[in-house]
Amino acid sequence: MKMKTGIMLAAMMFLQYYIWGAWYVTMGPYMDTLFKAEGQNVVDLAKGATYGAGAIATMLSPFFVGMIADRFFAAQKIMGILHIIGAALLFYATKMTGTASFYWVILAYSLLYMPTIALSNSVAFAQMSDPGKQFPWIRVFGTLGWIVAGLVISKLAIGNGETTFIIAAGASALLGVFSFILPNTPPKSTANNTSFGAIFGADAFVLLKERSFLLFFIAAILICIPLSFYYGFAGSFLGEFWGANTAAKMTLGQMSEALFIITIPFLFYRLGVKKMLVLGMAAWALRYICFAYGSMDAEWLLYAGVILHGICYDFFFVTGYMYTEKMAGEKIKNAAQSLFTFATYGVGMFIGTNYSGYVANAYNQSTTINGVTTQQHIWETIWLYPALIASVVLVLFILFFKEKKQLAAQ
Repeated sequence: MKMKTGIMLAAMMFLQYYIWGAWYVTMGPYMDTLFKAEGQNVVDLAKGATYGAGAIATMLSPFFVGMIADRFFAAQKIMGILHIIGAALLFYATKMTGTASFYWVILAYSLLYMPTIALSNSVAFAQMSDPGKQFPWIRVFGTLGWIVAGLVISKLAIGNGETTFIIAAGASALLGVFSFILPNTPPKSTANNTSFGAIFGADAFVLLKERSFLLFFIAAILICIPLSFYYGFAGSFLGEFWGANTAAKMTLGQMSEALFIITIPFLFYRLGVKKMLVLGMAAWALRYICFAYGSMDAEWLLYAGVILHGICYDFFFVTGYMYTEKMAGEKIKNAAQSLFTFATYGVGMFIGTNYSGYVANAYNQSTTINGVTTQQHIWETIWLYPALIASVVLVLFILFFKEKKQLAAQ
């Protein structure tokens, strides 16, 4: 791969995840501020549903990529069109004055954005002579993009305002235009033979006959329920302590992700699948315990909860993708990965985002002093819910998951 191509792909990844990081983390605090007239109870439920829009889009995006984009369009061109339209929707979202209308705009935007993740990967892989060695060095610029977005938001102190969406819209428009000069990635010649079921991973259903993989599959869906609490409410929670610096401090999670991912190849073959997944799930439970008992008097717990993101994500999801590929084998590995993504970031996140909204709403306490009513979340109780869920999944996984001996030997 030529250096010029590598630079272009790195810039593409940087912008791809800069866009997401610019609005996704701060959407919770933004909704708290903009829609407070509707009442915090309404906003909490709306936040859960709105973060769930990404899960709906994740479940539908394989259809768009597999049945439409891969068959008829060059990947970089369709990606450019989606980002340009997405830029308009992100800007339009700032004009919404109610939670209902805001939800529909974010859902429409998510339906456009989620397919671009797969498309950007396709563009990158198509230019690489050795994807195994080259892709990680390109993909890491996506993590850097997310980190820089958080740092910019904190530096400008705009974490709960519409400016974050406007910045994301500008970056989306820039990537949309930039996409048209990316290296050409024509439609796949094999796409015409792709079935409707195959793009959602139906060919990998045979793996569910394996007891070990079935238990892993169920655990993967369930662990996304506590994951949803972090995405939906960590920004609002931490904002009560860190204020304008929240977005910047939350990037410590992405920094730890970039650091711990380096350890995955080394640990995967020394600890084995089960121990890696157990460490990941244990980190989820520990993270929420840190949040439940963290405060300005015990601020280190807040930092620990954020930094644990690297172990939470890398040790479970990255390991999960690697385990899925090894279980699937060459013939159905793509279908297996599609099934894993559909189940976790689709089904699991959809359940989790809606459930987290109901829990936050249930533990939102109203107090009236001198005729003035204020609402305050009982965060300790809220965070103990995902801690308990993650702990139960962890215990059941330890008791019943058995790693196949031949896989462990490999």
